[in-house]
Amino acid sequence: MEATEKNAYILGTDREELWRLGYQHQVWSGEARRGWEIAGFSIGQTILDLGCGPGFCTQELGYLVGEKGKVIGVDKSEIYIKYLDEIAQFHQLNIETQGCDFNDMKLAPNSLDGAYCRWAMAWIPNPEEIITKVIQALKPGGRFVIHEYYDWSTFQTQPEFPNLKEGIFQALSSFDNGIGNINIGKNVSEIFERNGLTIHHTRPLNKMAKPNDIVWHWPKTFLRIYLPKVAEMGKIDMETAKKAMDEFELLEKIPGATIFTPSMIEVIGEKR
Repeated sequence: MEATEKNAYILGTDREELWRLGYQHQVWSGEARRGWEIAGFSIGQTILDLGCGPGFCTQELGYLVGEKGKVIGVDKSEIYIKYLDEIAQFHQLNIETQGCDFNDMKLAPNSLDGAYCRWAMAWIPNPEEIITKVIQALKPGGRFVIHEYYDWSTFQTQPEFPNLKEGIFQALSSFDNGIGNINIGKNVSEIFERNGLTIHHTRPLNKMAKPNDIVWHWPKTFLRIYLPKVAEMGKIDMETAKKAMDEFELLEKIPGATIFTPSMIEVIGEKR
């Protein structure tokens, strides 16, 4: 997978980003599986993976629903959809893919037993419209699991370093230039209730990391790729971006150093 798609993802879709997404999934896969368990996702069901990317969750869901079930993966990245198709074929999983914008996805009414979405609603201009579209495709009693950011501004380090702190702040500021709402997680419950879902379950998803934790390298790999893009936007200069990552290297050598990552929320709704 050598090609790159313009504007497909804020961090791109090249090999480096594929690796980062795989690492990110290792950090959050336990939370995803816990959400699916709470929602009752099981063998034989039809599950939607909305914003599936290269399909790390899609593959796990494919094994979860088994031969008699089906997973529908939807993503606008043609590169990632092609990658997922190859993975599904290799593992002989019943995965159907749709390489399209969410506005163009095709879902039959009352066809889904469940739906899962992680970090996709924050990047689109019409999350309620898309959520409603998914709800219409759910069967009565079907459940929708969403994991989204609740408060990205909780991202901080202890101790603090000036360039790293500024880089994190300007990364958050850069999201204001986009078309979505980075903290859409705050609104998911009311959107669900307004459009025919009863809230089945909610829980905060917060992580704090120490230098030797697997979680530590999740924000590190994000900043390594994204801070140069923040500099290209004019939010910081390239020297500040470089100094920020140099300070990150210093941070992880400090005994007792910690990172608190952006706060997320899990919301599970059940169709009435």
